[in-house]
Amino acid sequence: MIRRAYKYRIYPNSMQKEYFARVFGCVRFFYNKSLSDMCDLYKATGKFENITPARYKSDYPFLKEVDSLALCNAQLDRNAAFKAFFRKQNAFPKYKSKRNDQSYTTNNQGSVKFSSNNRYISIPKCSRIRIKKHRDFKGDIKSITVTKTVDEKYYISLLVEENTECIKLLDNIIGLDLGLKDYIVDSNGHKYKNHKYLTKSQNKLAREQRKLSLMKKDSQNRNKQRIKVARLHKKIENQRNDYLHKLSRHIIDENQFICIEDLKVKNMEQNHKLARSIIDASWSKFVSMLLYKASWYGNTIIKVPSNYPSSQICSSCRYQNPITKDLRVRKWTCPQCGSVHDRDKNAAINILSKGIEILTKDGAHPDSLFMLDSLESSSKKPPLL
Repeated sequence: MIRRAYKYRIYPNSMQKEYFARVFGCVRFFYNKSLSDMCDLYKATGKFENITPARYKSDYPFLKEVDSLALCNAQLDRNAAFKAFFRKQNAFPKYKSKRNDQSYTTNNQGSVKFSSNNRYISIPKCSRIRIKKHRDFKGDIKSITVTKTVDEKYYISLLVEENTECIKLLDNIIGLDLGLKDYIVDSNGHKYKNHKYLTKSQNKLAREQRKLSLMKKDSQNRNKQRIKVARLHKKIENQRNDYLHKLSRHIIDENQFICIEDLKVKNMEQNHKLARSIIDASWSKFVSMLLYKASWYGNTIIKVPSNYPSSQICSSCRYQNPITKDLRVRKWTCPQCGSVHDRDKNAAINILSKGIEILTKDGAHPDSLFMLDSLESSSKKPPLL
C-alpha cells in the first residue's frame, strides 16, 4: 500500500471562492496565533505547550464556521515544523503569509464524492465544485488539499491510498553527475539537456516586473500586472516540473540501482556567480522525485558523500588531479596513465564506482530492494508525495 497525490484543476463559483477565502484565513490565523502564543509561553516558562484550535473558538467564533479538520491539520503542520526544527532538519517555523499560495487540508470521512459524470466534486461544507478530472485513480481517498495559487487559480490534491506492485527491473546500475552545462551526464556517456527555463524567460520577466514596480499601489492595474507576473513565474515552474518528472521517471524505468552525489545545494547557492543557475536547475527537487518514485517501484538510490572528489579522480588509474578543481577545465588528460577524460562523464563513472563500493560495504545483495539515503543509514525511506 502506498499513498499518492492526484492534483486536479477546480473552478469554484463566487460563493465557493468566498468559503475558501474564509477557510484559508482561519487556517492562517490559527497557525500564526498559536505559533506566536507557543513562543511567548516558552519564553515565560521554558516549556512548549501543544495549543489546539478549541482554545481560540470561544474568543474567535468565526473559527467555528469553517471545517474543523482543516484547523486540526494546521495544528499537525505546526507541530511537524517544530519537530523538524528541533531535529535540525529545517529552520524555525515561519508565519504564514496571505501573499503566498493559500491552502488547507482536510480528511475524508466519506464526504468526498465525484458526480456520476466526474465533472463535479463534493468536499466537506462545499458541494458540487466543477473539476477537470483528467486522469482516474484506484484507491481510497484519505485527505484532500485545496490550494489557491498567487495567479488566482484553484487546485485540489487528493491523497489516495492504493495498491501498487513493485516492478522488478533489470539489474542495471548507473551513476549520475548533476551539472549546469548539461543537466545530467550518466556513466554511459548519455547527456540530458539543461533547458534553463528561468534564464530564457529572464528578459520578459524583468520587463513585466519593471511595469509592476511603476504602478500605483493598491490600484486595479497593479493587481492585474501582479497576476500577470505571477502567471509568468508559474509557467516557468510548470515547465521545469514537467521536464523533471519526465526525466526522473525515465531514469527510474531504465535502471534498478541509481548512484547520485549528495550535493549540499544550500552551500553551493552561496556562490553569487552561480546561485541563479543553481536555483534554476532545481537539483534538490529532482533528487526528491527520484527518491519517492524509487520507493514506489522498488528501485535503489545510493547517495555518494558530497566530499567525494568525483571530478578530480581519474576513472582509469585513480590518480587525483588537482587542476580539475577549476570548473573551467572541461576536458583533461591524466598525467599518470594518459587517459583523456570528459569532466562530467568521468565524474559519473567515479560516482558509479563509489556507489558500488557503498553497496558492497553495506552488505546489499542485488536482489534486495531498499533505500540507501547516506553512508551511515541504509534503511531510511523518503516521504511519499
